[in-house]
Amino acid sequence: MSGVALVTGSTRGIGLSAATALAECGFSIAVNGPVADAELDAACNTLEAAGATVVAAPFDVADLRTHDDALAAIENSLGPMTTLVNNAGVGVLSRGDPLNVTEESWDRCLAINAKGAFFLTQAFAKRLVGRQSGAFRSIINVTSANAVAVAVPRAEYAASKAAAAMNSKTWAARLGVENIAVYDVQPGLIETDLTAPVIEDYKKRSAEGLTLIPRVGQPEEVGRIIATLAKGGLPYTTGHVISADGGMLVPRF
Repeated sequence: MSGVALVTGSTRGIGLSAATALAECGFSIAVNGPVADAELDAACNTLEAAGATVVAAPFDVADLRTHDDALAAIENSLGPMTTLVNNAGVGVLSRGDPLNVTEESWDRCLAINAKGAFFLTQAFAKRLVGRQSGAFRSIINVTSANAVAVAVPRAEYAASKAAAAMNSKTWAARLGVENIAVYDVQPGLIETDLTAPVIEDYKKRSAEGLTLIPRVGQPEEVGRIIATLAKGGLPYTTGHVISADGGMLVPRF
């Protein structure tokens, strides 16, 4: 399998794990962070050391003006893109009562988690529509279990992920006729920098039955799910939600 994948927010966590898994499947990788910095260089170096073909793609997904130039630069370096993984995301500025959510935190979550991903998908899709290709083409949005499950202390984050989940359905409905598959990967309790402040509590609750698989997940597991989708491992599917949550959201009595 070969292709060219842009993975946003791929300097660490789920994004870096997805980039690594895709590289292992033969994809060339555009590694993204909001700015050109040591963290972006380190992620590129890690992938290159493993034998991957890599280009750094520093741009802020929330800045819509950067999208077209960034995609053009990637294609100039790696060739026609086949795969977009919308992984870049942020949490709330402060957990707490929804009565105290600030406009700044709301706008930040929506701008990056939903709006930026929507318009980057739009720019990506415009490049692929009408382009002849025998490769499997896909868009994989990394949203969250909080797209469907209420998180009272992170209301603005949950709202942004719900919007991102609807983006997935919208693009699946529009792009199916173009033979571009769209998926929504919804991680649950995954051990990342974003969950670091509460991960020990999550581990305890998982062991006590919050998840059907009695542990929290790892970024590498979500990365393998993303790579499976990107290489067409679930043929004749699109618009599907993949709940990478250890069974946390399975209804139970």
